[in-house]
Amino acid sequence: MNHDDLAKWSKRAADWAREYHATLRNRPVRAQAAPGEVAAKLPEAPPERPEPMEEIFADFERLVPDATTHWQHPRFFAYFPANAAPASMLAEQLANAIAAQAMLWETAPAANEIEAVMIRWLAQALGLPARFTGTIHDSATTATLCAILTMRERALEWRGNNEGLSGQPKIRIYASAQTHSSIDKGIRIAGIGQENLVKIPTLPGFAMDTQALDAAIRADLEAGHLPAGVIACAGGTSIGAFDDIAATLDVARRHGLYTHVDAAWAGSAMIAPEFRRLWEGVDGADSIVFNPHKWLGAQFDCAVQFLADPAPQVQTLGLRPDYLETLGAGEITNYNEWTVPLGRRFRALKLWFVLRAYGLEGLRARIRNHVQWAGEAHDAIARLPGFTITTPPILSLFTFRYRESDEATEALLKRINDDGRIYLTQTRHQGMFVIRMQVGQFDCTREDVMMVPEVLAELTEGDPPC
Repeated sequence: MNHDDLAKWSKRAADWAREYHATLRNRPVRAQAAPGEVAAKLPEAPPERPEPMEEIFADFERLVPDATTHWQHPRFFAYFPANAAPASMLAEQLANAIAAQAMLWETAPAANEIEAVMIRWLAQALGLPARFTGTIHDSATTATLCAILTMRERALEWRGNNEGLSGQPKIRIYASAQTHSSIDKGIRIAGIGQENLVKIPTLPGFAMDTQALDAAIRADLEAGHLPAGVIACAGGTSIGAFDDIAATLDVARRHGLYTHVDAAWAGSAMIAPEFRRLWEGVDGADSIVFNPHKWLGAQFDCAVQFLADPAPQVQTLGLRPDYLETLGAGEITNYNEWTVPLGRRFRALKLWFVLRAYGLEGLRARIRNHVQWAGEAHDAIARLPGFTITTPPILSLFTFRYRESDEATEALLKRINDDGRIYLTQTRHQGMFVIRMQVGQFDCTREDVMMVPEVLAELTEGDPPC
């Protein structure tokens, strides 16, 4: 395949994509494949000779779409969305064509400088102070790992990178039980150890108990441990829980601890000023992460980490051997020093396209609609016989269960997803198996959202009385 062939097949792929998105509502949302089914249809060994692109593309059409869970389906209400707005798709095509390795300013000046501007644009869009800078990672997991590593090194006065952790005091990190599992993974990868992630109990509204946080830090200090940082939750994955950000950061500040706010999903909503009350006080954080690839239409992967002061993170992660020096230049920003990988994709391009193609008002309108429609779906489900709301809507996320029974709720969820018209997933809340619903797909309509209570009513209509 050469570049002339690429032009032809790119047009074919674009036509296929248009048809795919136009007909998504006619497909089951969740993949209808059994484990091992796709692999069984592939050859055991790679081809020795080139194969015609017609044959390759035909195999793609035959094998892939029907064995795909359609994340861009307008009735995808599971997990959190991973949206891909058309403008973002176009930007990704261009970034793929350029195929820049944006590890240094010198290797990709446009990627580097557009990234810096996009961070400033997004900070303004979310109402953050102008002092915040930042960078783009692949996912919130990486951004959180970078924050945890910075907490570790800052607490150790940057001895850990050189001396290792053997013989050092026990490093302690604090977070609520509502935080995402990426926090646990970051603690493990950073060598701090799972037992040194202190999960603070929550209050009735599921915010971290800041008095318990303060007590835990004081107890660790008395025990000779080394408190290093606090991770606050702004829109938890399970039920959308928010910590009291201002109060949490105030406790951390009194103890001189580094702070990170995980707003991976909910951060996007803060482009609408009326939702910012949920993370009031966030301007006091050292680090904040949110994922434009969840709710703003910039497809995965695209996680933005804001930093009040990048110096501690750069001191933790920066490594500049001779072969990565930019000769003849003064001090410039090389974003590989702000994150774990050396290699970096041109992720800023899709943000640039999305923000310009839809504008903040267009993106706000989508998020406001999603929140409103989730509330309407919640009210309709609450009226259905046998259904109980277990957590009320937080932005566009709420949970419910059926017949006050784990078994009945789990069986219903299986029926829902086998039916195929909508896709929902589960979580455990206060020991109960509950169904999550989160509205956020980029092109969904009110009709799509209200199909959820419609499907629930239809699937349970013949069930015997409780």
